Amino acid sequence: MESWQQSLRAAITSPQQLADRFAIDPRPLEAVCVRYPLRITPYYAGLIREVGDPIWRQCVPDPAERDDAGLPTDPLAEEAHSPVPALVHRYPDRGLLLAGNSCAGYCRFCTRKRRIGRPEFNISFTELQQGIATIAATPQIRDVLISGGDPLLLNDAMLQELLGRLRAIPHVEIIRIGSRIPVVLPERVTPSLCRILRQHPPLYLNTHFNHPRELTEQSWQACARLAEAGVVLGNQTVLLRGVNDDLETLLELNRNLLQMRVRPYYLHQMDLTAGTGHFRVRVEKGRELVAGLRGRITGMGIPQYVIDLPGGKGKVPVNGDYVETWGDELVLRAPDGTKVVYRQT
Repeated sequence: MESWQQSLRAAITSPQQLADRFAIDPRPLEAVCVRYPLRITPYYAGLIREVGDPIWRQCVPDPAERDDAGLPTDPLAEEAHSPVPALVHRYPDRGLLLAGNSCAGYCRFCTRKRRIGRPEFNISFTELQQGIATIAATPQIRDVLISGGDPLLLNDAMLQELLGRLRAIPHVEIIRIGSRIPVVLPERVTPSLCRILRQHPPLYLNTHFNHPRELTEQSWQACARLAEAGVVLGNQTVLLRGVNDDLETLLELNRNLLQMRVRPYYLHQMDLTAGTGHFRVRVEKGRELVAGLRGRITGMGIPQYVIDLPGGKGKVPVNGDYVETWGDELVLRAPDGTKVVYRQT
């Protein structure tokens, strides 16, 4: 059986490989890939049925990514909230530990697309150690989210050491992992990985299914192995034009996630990230979709619809408690009481 490392090495990483497989013209994609790298695992590429379908849109570069539309590359001000390179500290009680800079697949809508897959943003082992040391020296941090890049691309020994060091910090109560591995490289969820994760309870993993066609037998098995290892599973879906911006797709996605023991957690409004405007759905449409879920699926299957506020102000639900003005420019109230403008156009 082919290992997950071999699958990763066999990933599509150039427009020419896409052209060879799907009979497209690679030239319009080449300039995109200079700026935003390409990686599609053999498994995930196998889910594409036709050019332009919901799987294709998520993983194949689009010339529209070159249009920044006046949007920032770091809309959540993560770099401004980084006391050291591997740690983002936007919330008083939470820390985001960047365990790496690589993913099994490079999502075209990624909020960190400015840095993911680019060598100049690699996280060194020394920087990762600095991040852990900063968490240890900051007693108010009780909740650590390990992200990156995808932390499950670390080898087993490295992941064991990372989790062990965090568990040894007395004030760290909660460890969460953000990973799209169950979606794009389910073969990575090996028995040895699950043995490691089982040793560090309570452990939470939020994955990132966006479309029902991603819920394959392989992904079901990967999530089952994680759940049986005691990992609490949630899902964060991004609302994406041409992928999941219709009610029946979201219903099917969330119903099946519950059967997989994965709780729908967030439905994210797209971050205002440069190079992602072609995916954006208006907030009014998102509210309509969430309202449509009610009465057609158990409340456990209805994710919270949120906006991650520009400038690093944090996530807020899209409702009247936090949205003061609707329209092309939403005025939202941040958790600290300040007002933030979210421009839809």
